[in-house]
Amino acid sequence: MPITKPFMAARRFTATAGDGTGTGAAYNILATATTNDAGVAATAFPTAPAYYNLYINAQIQSADTSTATTTAITIPNGDALDPATPIVIEFVVN
Repeated sequence: MPITKPFMAARRFTATAGDGTGTGAAYNILATATTNDAGVAATAFPTAPAYYNLYINAQIQSADTSTATTTAITIPNGDALDPATPIVIEFVVN
């Protein structure tokens, strides 16, 4: 019997640190403050992704750096970043 690989795709969202709100542990970037792969404003992050990757200034971050929901990504102390720092969130969905 052949092995059938599951369908996997990526959904990427971009913003800058200046698009976030809050301070300290409560700093987050709303999904509606990001743009999607099509370059248009996003309405929500994917529901139940297989996993996600967070890139800050093109550097992948470890899993303990953030938490994501369908409405926002929380990056504790992200408010300490320069406002122009690029943020990319890549959700892998299946």
